[in-house]
Amino acid sequence: MNYSLDPVFWLGLSLFLVGFSLVAVLIVAIPTLQEVARAARSAEKLFDTLNREFPPTLEAIRLTGTEVGELTDEINQSVESATQVVKQMDRSLVGAREQVKQAQTNTRSIVTGVKTAWRVWRSR
Repeated sequence: MNYSLDPVFWLGLSLFLVGFSLVAVLIVAIPTLQEVARAARSAEKLFDTLNREFPPTLEAIRLTGTEVGELTDEINQSVESATQVVKQMDRSLVGAREQVKQAQTNTRSIVTGVKTAWRVWRSR
């Protein structure tokens, strides 16, 4: 029997090699598929955690931003109020200086008047 020319032999040999190759691919692919399944479960757990934790975190960040904005407004109002107080104190100090100058002028005038009156009274 001449096996080199028998098409049934080559067909059988081809089918055997294809079957052997498929078994080899399956043997190699099974651990890989198991790792892919583990990775998919881990990813699913991660996504579940993100779905639970992410919205409250975003809400907390939004609230923090709102609170920072409110604090900024309060600080601006306080600074404006302090500025008004400082301006009012400055106006008061300027007024007090003017009153002191006026009082000094009046005091000098009175002293000068008293001295003049004393001289006039003594000279009589």
